[in-house]
Amino acid sequence: MMIEHIVVFRFIEGVSQEQQQELVDKLLDFRGQIPGIVQLSAGVNVTEETANHQGFSIGLRVTFENAEALRSYGPHPLHQAFVASLGGLLEQVIVVDYPMT
Repeated sequence: MMIEHIVVFRFIEGVSQEQQQELVDKLLDFRGQIPGIVQLSAGVNVTEETANHQGFSIGLRVTFENAEALRSYGPHPLHQAFVASLGGLLEQVIVVDYPMT
């Protein structure tokens, strides 16, 4: 069964739009390089619902082939390099994983 992986990122004050776009570009590089990814999209939040976004400025959606692919994603070197690049930039991250029906 495929798994949907949703992540939203809220950055500390002072992280520029350019820095955020660089992080999005790194996320997009996962496509075709991390096994088990069926689909991936990521981008800077453009919602006009300012009362509802709560400062979360990047969204990531990854569809994995199965739960094992999701488990393998975390320790993958490309993912680990991305996580390391976030050092000191994040205020909060929310992750939601669910099976697709």
